[in-house]
This record gives sequence, C-alpha cells and structure tokens, in this order.
Amino acid sequence: MKKRFWAGLLLAQFLLFFVFSKSVWMISFFESLFEIQKKTHQLLFSWIPFSVGDVLYVILGIFILYTIIKLFKKKERNRAIIKFLFVINVLYFCYQVFWGMLYFQPPILYKLSSQKEPDINKAKILALKYLEKCKASRTMVKEDKNGVFIISDLTSLQLEILQRQKTIPGYISSKKVSSVNSFKPSIFKSVMSFTGILGYYNPFTAEAQYNPQPPATTIPFTSAHESSHQLGFAREQEANFIGYLIGINSTNSDLRYSTEYFTLKSLLRFIIEEDPSFVKSVQKNYSEGMKRDRAFEKSFILKHQSWLDDFFGFTNNLFLKSNQQEGSVTYSYFIDLLLNYENNT
Repeated sequence: MKKRFWAGLLLAQFLLFFVFSKSVWMISFFESLFEIQKKTHQLLFSWIPFSVGDVLYVILGIFILYTIIKLFKKKERNRAIIKFLFVINVLYFCYQVFWGMLYFQPPILYKLSSQKEPDINKAKILALKYLEKCKASRTMVKEDKNGVFIISDLTSLQLEILQRQKTIPGYISSKKVSSVNSFKPSIFKSVMSFTGILGYYNPFTAEAQYNPQPPATTIPFTSAHESSHQLGFAREQEANFIGYLIGINSTNSDLRYSTEYFTLKSLLRFIIEEDPSFVKSVQKNYSEGMKRDRAFEKSFILKHQSWLDDFFGFTNNLFLKSNQQEGSVTYSYFIDLLLNYENNT
C-alpha cells in the first residue's frame, strides 16, 4: 500500500509540475521563489570551504548503492523500495521548486529586437573580429614555462565575474545580482576530466562548481557560465550568452581572453559544416600563444578520452532535450543570441 502511495505521489508531481510549466503566472512565481532560496542557500553554504552540494551527492550515491544491495534481500526489499520512493519524491519536489521550473522561462531571444536566423556570412565576419580580439587579449595574460596561458589570480577573477553581472543590459536581465562568492572546485574533478564536464550548478545549495584540472582557457568562462545559472538562467546556451555578456568587456584580461576564445571557438564550430576551409584558415592565423593554448587543450582531451565522455555526453544530451533545450553539442542557439545581440549594438 505504501509503495503505491509514494509511486502515485511521484506521478502526481510529474503531472502537477507539467501543468505549472504551462502557466506564465506560475513560472513567474518560481522565479521569485528562486531569488529567496538562492539568497538563503548562499548564506548557509557559501562560507564553507568545500562543496556541500558534492557531499550531498556522495551521500545520495551511498544511499542508492545501499538500496540496491537491500533489493537482493527478500525480507528487506519492500522497506528499501518505500525508502527509495520517499527520497525520490523529496528530491524531485525540491529540484523542481528550486530549479527545474526555470527552464520554462521566456527565452532571451524574445527580448532582442531582431530575431533573425543565424547567417553564415555574418558569423564569418564575427569570427574574424574575435580572432583579432583574442590575439590582442592573449598578449596581456600570463604564461607558464611552456608558454601556455595560466590564470594570474582566481579569487580576483571570481569577484570580477560577480561585479560584471551588474553590467548585463536591463532589457536582457532584471534578475537580482548577488555579491556572495559561491564558486567552488568540484570534489569530482578527476572524474569530470574524463567526462568532458567543465562545471555545473548545484540547485540544492546554489554553489557554482568548476573543474580546476582542464586548461586555464576554459576556467574563467566556465565560471562566468555557472554564475549565470546562479542568476537564474537555466538553459545552457542562455547561460553561455549571459557568461559572454559578463566576460566580453571585462577589465580582467584572463576573463576577457577566455570569453573571446570561447566565442571564437563557438563561431568556428557553427561555421565548419558549411565552410571547413574558412575554419582552417582562421586557425592558421591564431597567434603563437593561441596556438600553444589550442595544442595544450587538444593534448588534455586526448589524455582524458574514455567511455565516460561518451556516456555523459549522451545522458547530458537527453537531459537538455527533456528540459526544452537543444542538445549539448548544438551551438546554434548561442550563435542566434550572439548574432542578434551584435545587430542590436
């Protein structure tokens, strides 16, 4: 009887939040609720030096493993299933209230005056523009003994991201900016390096997790991206766009270079199917420092290729599509936003 109750309650939740996702008023309510829980969670967890959210995930993993073991014991099977269904109900409810409903916010693209389809020729012009920007910014950052880009001061970089959130145009975002530094390296960093995951937002603790192991070119922009989730932008490509707005005009050279480099790579990924020769030409014109950074990135990826990369890529793709988003390897929405924003400025 209890199993049926908790299973039925979970189904009722699915239906309830599906109905909520169709209501503009309810989505607005959950946006307001997000601001309250974010502030509360950051006050509770930001001062702790390690990731509380990661610890919760470890406890959840242990619980799932414990439940699986109990399923093989006939006398304890029913109780284990009931406990599992209870935990799943609580987690699903908290996830949807804290975060899940934000995926149904009106797309940022609707806030831009021009909403044109991505144009390859405009993307090429923009790629050349960001190539020159990258070349200039690359001369202003520090290098290691091998001539590869390194971050000069990570704490200053994180504080700069929080400050730059205030400069996002009002017609794009009216979300409340927080000055609380809640960036934390993930305790799963070694596994993440073999999955291709650079960072993630923990909706249960409002912590922005990043992987400190990949090349430094990825870390500043990844941090800006995760801070966009902290602002309340759930869709991945919209978080990329908000991260772009945060970093592109920054006075911090590390953040600006990482943002420009990400933007250039995204444009080239968009262009390559139509004109691979153009992409090769642009890459040949990288500065020597950029070429060293690119070679280091490729070397890191080759060293960390595994079945985990394919598995997490597949599951992440399914997750994104189930939350009204394009797949993880699709960059067209970010390019949509970028090109339309460029038309407005």
